[in-house]
Order: sequence, then structure tokens, then C-alpha cells
Amino acid sequence: MINRNMTMHRGLALVFCFVAAVVVKGFSPISPVRRAPASALLSSSSSSMASLEELIPREILFGNPKYTSPQLSPDGTYLSFLAPSPEQGVLNVFVKLTSEPLENARMITNDTSRGIRNAFWAQDSKTMLYLQDFEGDENFHLWAIPVDQNSVLARDLTPGKNVKASNVMTNKRFPDEILVGTNQRNETLFDMYRCNYKTGELTLDTENPGDVIGWGSEDFSFQIREATVRNQKDSSSTYRVRDNDSSEWREFITFPYGEEGNLVDFCADGKSCYVTSSLGRETTALLKVDLQTGETLEEIFANDKCNCGGITIDDDTKEIRAVSSNYARVERTFFDKELEADYHVLESLAPEGADVICMSRTTDETTWIVGFVRSDGPTEFVIYDQVKKTTSPLFVSKPDLLEYKLAPMEDVRIPARDGLELVGYLTRASTGTTTDAPTPLILLVHGGPWARDRWGFNAQAQWFANRGYATLQVNYRGSTGYGKTFLHKGDKQWGVGDMQHDLTDSVQWAINEGIADKDKICIYGGSYGGYACLAGLTFTPDLYCCGVDIVGPSNIKTLLDSIPPYWAPLRNGMLLKIGDVDGDEAFNRKISPLYHVDQIKAPLLIGQGANDPRVKQAEADQIAMSMQEKGIPVEYVLYPDEGHGFARPDNRIDFNGRAELFLAKHLGGRAEEFQKPLGSTAIFPLEKTPA
Repeated sequence: MINRNMTMHRGLALVFCFVAAVVVKGFSPISPVRRAPASALLSSSSSSMASLEELIPREILFGNPKYTSPQLSPDGTYLSFLAPSPEQGVLNVFVKLTSEPLENARMITNDTSRGIRNAFWAQDSKTMLYLQDFEGDENFHLWAIPVDQNSVLARDLTPGKNVKASNVMTNKRFPDEILVGTNQRNETLFDMYRCNYKTGELTLDTENPGDVIGWGSEDFSFQIREATVRNQKDSSSTYRVRDNDSSEWREFITFPYGEEGNLVDFCADGKSCYVTSSLGRETTALLKVDLQTGETLEEIFANDKCNCGGITIDDDTKEIRAVSSNYARVERTFFDKELEADYHVLESLAPEGADVICMSRTTDETTWIVGFVRSDGPTEFVIYDQVKKTTSPLFVSKPDLLEYKLAPMEDVRIPARDGLELVGYLTRASTGTTTDAPTPLILLVHGGPWARDRWGFNAQAQWFANRGYATLQVNYRGSTGYGKTFLHKGDKQWGVGDMQHDLTDSVQWAINEGIADKDKICIYGGSYGGYACLAGLTFTPDLYCCGVDIVGPSNIKTLLDSIPPYWAPLRNGMLLKIGDVDGDEAFNRKISPLYHVDQIKAPLLIGQGANDPRVKQAEADQIAMSMQEKGIPVEYVLYPDEGHGFARPDNRIDFNGRAELFLAKHLGGRAEEFQKPLGSTAIFPLEKTPA
């Protein structure tokens, strides 16, 4: 069974998402880090705080997980997971026989710096593959390591300086091979290579003609038969297909700029394929399409409120088994009664209100690993016996969190000033009282901006709630998943336009609903969320009493001038979404917070990774130094061994400790005493001596 995410193995990311600060998406970490001696917990407010919930230590919220990302080998012999190394607490790959107890697991990798966050099985069931970059530069290499041998070093399958691996594909019909894209021939383009991961032999399979930004394979032949092309003049996307690897390419379907769509998979008949498309409709529908004529043969699924999400396909018959969608919460539509019955069993065994997530299945589908995901508790992983319809416990990702009371996340609807409905997620402050008095509010802005927030456990929201702050997350216009009009209502609306107005309106909604104290509002975010923080402080200076910006751009022109080389084919599309900051200097100055520093009234905390390839250090340097020169309160923390976010737990805990004191000072909540973790690399560009 294949679960196709709409972006899986197909193309380059087009977002400035802030992802590195969370070790594994959906799971926030908990295991210990090396740090200075423990100290007492402090409260920055009055003695009435003694009645509140116990402070959750930052180390539990933001350290590494004790266990996460469990996966079964395709044949079910082995079970792998990520966990901290015993000596240094760095995430590594552990493997055990499925029949063995958890304590028998062996660490098979030996990362000593940033940790491994993306590992998966090769189809031989004896080899683990994983991706790793160097100190946050995002030039990920693909590595292979056998699991049935002790003390074996991993093999770098995509070696070379400034080489980046992407589009990794495995196939059960070709268990000794993988397909992988790299830019080793041309740093701006990705060719596809066929790799024998046991010997390391890498052979050019499909050369990029110069305009392809993504590739796809046909499963029965394991040949590259799909190419995604971005037109540099009009930013339309065209999908090319071919009948086999010796045939000529032909144009199959084109999505003009403003439309959304994707070639999902080839059907078993060799004559048709599955496509998601917004052509002629508002949201993407799942269609079966003739490969020769482009004619729609069948509309399989559509949701008028949101796009298609994950698509589950039978790997043998290529029949659609289920489709998910997510307006506010995940919903599934089943086309396979047996699969539907399995999910009903799992839902009956899950904690109340939890989402059921299938993490892994064996090839014969008799054994699954399932996650029960809650917003107010750690994720519980179980092994599901599909034949007996029973589960057995595996582990809890963050067991230490079971000792604390956590706050539930509510999905809410917020009206924007023009009447557009926005989906948001509210986590109320844990005040320890029964009153509904307004509390300080943190507007937590997601990155991208072409991404979205989702319901589930969020370590930051729990942290804020525990310290006495409500947290509001909003899918502002320009967020993905809500159809083409909602997405493109964000075009040219950065900073002073409707994207920022949606954030302002959401804060006003929280004030009007009696949730937020109007005098204690913080705007907090990473990547685009960091930009939104800077824009909020400059363009609506009376709304916020403080802001926290993590890896956020301050000058949009210099941001785009310094993007990685392999993003070059996407630049024109970004200009259509953001606005022509190349040709219109006045527009760039209008939306770039750097040129409006004089308007900032509230104090700002900035966090930045020195190796960030997306938002370069200069973006933080220039606004921090400008604010300092003008006497506007600003704190700036730089981490020399980080990239687009903070992957190393010592640095993550360090920054969050500084942020916690900053928030307590300006919002009045509680704070745990700060002591710099021993492994933190924080430096302070605005200061002559380190703090």
C-alpha cells in the first residue's frame, strides 16, 4: 500500500518553512541534554501563581524525543526508530528484531552533531537509508547502512561538496536499487540517478534538459516517466510523460499560474493515471485521466472546502483505497471496505479525540505501526495485528509529558475584515483558575507562507499555555490546502496587505471574544512567521507589546537575491506571489520591514542560524543593527552551527530559555530559571562579550 502525499518525491519545496526547530514533524522532543546543574523554577509574577499547574521544564518540551519515527522493515523482521544516543543525546537510528523487547535495540548510526531526522528502509529489509546535511546547510546527502552487521560505517551514496540529494524513490519490485535526484552535474538542476545502495554504484538515469523541477517514476518498470516543468515566463507548470525510458517526452497536462495540480501515480492499465487538479473548479479533485488524450475518465474524490490530502493506493492493483482531506481536522473517505474496517477498529482503541496515523506497514500489510495523536498529550505508538484486529503497545514518544496536565487545542473559525473565513487553532492559557478573564496572547505565525497549521500536539503552544499565555495559530490567506482562490488571495499581500491584515483581524477576534488581553499581545514566528513578526511590529506598532523573530527576512529583495542555486527555476513564481521586488524598488521598500524600523515601538528578540541557506544571516544582521543604532530595544542571538531553525537540542533549549525570560518580562507570565546549556553555541552579534 502506498500513501501518496501530494509533494512526495515530486519537485522542490517552494516555501520558507521553519522546520528545523522541531526534530520530527508532529513530535516535540523530551530526552535530557547536557546542561549546567539544575536550578529552581522561578515565577516572574505574583504569589498567586502558586495555584497554577506545575511548570513543565523546557528540557522536556524541547529536548530530543525518547523515541520517535518507528518503522517496520518491509518483510516485518526488523523495527527501527529514532532515539538519542546514550553518550551525547543526539538523534540516531536504532534497530531491533520485531520480536525482541525494546531494550535490545542497537544504535546503528553514529551522528554526533545535529541528529538524524529522516530515515527509512530500503526494500531488501536489511538496509536503512537516511538523509543528513552539514550544520544546517540543507545540502542533504543520502546514506546507507546495513542493519545486520555490527560496527559498520554508513556509505555516502551522493558524495561531493555542495551536492544535494532529493526525490529518493524505492520500489519493492527492484529491491536492490533506488532512484535519487542530485545536482552534482549542475548545482541549479537535479538529474535522476539509479543507485545500487549496496555497492554505492551511481549511474545517470535521466538527465535534466534544463527546465525540469521534479521527477516521478512508474512503479512496475521503475522507470522515470514523469517530469514537472516550470515555465519561466508565465510560471505555469506542465507535466511531461513518456511511455518508457527510451520514448520521447510529450506534454500531458498544464496548470496555468493560479491553478493547482499534480500527477499522483500511473494506473496499472498503462493507459491512464491519477491526477489532482483545480482546473474548472475551486479545490483540487482526484481524477483518473487518459495518458494519451488528457481526457478525464472519472472524478474519484472532491471536497468543496479544501484540497485533496493524502491518497492511499494499492501497490499491486493501483486502485484508490482512501483519500484524506483537512479543512480543520483530518477526514478520510474510504473506497476499500477492509481498510475502512481497520481504521474503525483503531479509532475504537485510540484515546478519545485522538487522530489515527498509520506510520508504517509491512509489505503483506499484516502488521502496522500506528500513532495515536492528541493535542493535549504525547503521541502513543502501537503495533496493530491486522489479522487479529488487536493492538499492543510499542512506546510513547515523550513519556515524561504524561506527568503534566496539558492544554487541548481547539479549531476555531475567524472572520477576516472582508468576510473570508479563516481556520485557526486556539490553545488557551493554563491559568489554574476557573475564571474566563482575558490572558496574554501569543500569535504564533506559521512559516511558508505557502504551508499551513494543523491540529495536533504543538510543543510551543503547550509551553506558552503552561507559562500563562493563550496561543493562536491562523491559516491566513496564502496558506495551502484551501483551494486556489484562498491561496492566491495572498498574492502581493505581504506586510501591508491582506495576509498581514488576516493576522491583525485574528488578534482583534481574540480580544473581542474575551480570550486576549489587548495590552499583552506578542507576535511570534519562524521563517515567513518571522517576517510577519517584523511586519507586525513595523506596520501595526500599537497592536503588539513584543515580538520574537526566528530566521525571518527583513528585506525581500535581498532575500530573493540570496536563495540557493537550485531554487533559481522557482524564482519567477515567487515574484508573482510576493510581488516584483526586482523591478519595483518602491514596492520592495513598502513591504520590507528593514525600511520601516523607525515605526517599531515594541521590543524584539531575534534568533538566527549562521548557515541558513534560505534566509541568510544578513537578514537578521541588518535589522538588528538598524534597531540598535536607533535605540529601539532588540536582542539578537546567533548560532554558528545552525541553519533554518535550531535542530540541536542544546541550541533549541538555549533560545527558548532566552525567549521565555523575554516573554515573562513583557507579557508577565511564568518562567523557568535560565542557565545556558553546556552545548549551546549562542553568540551575540550586538554585544562585545558573550552572555
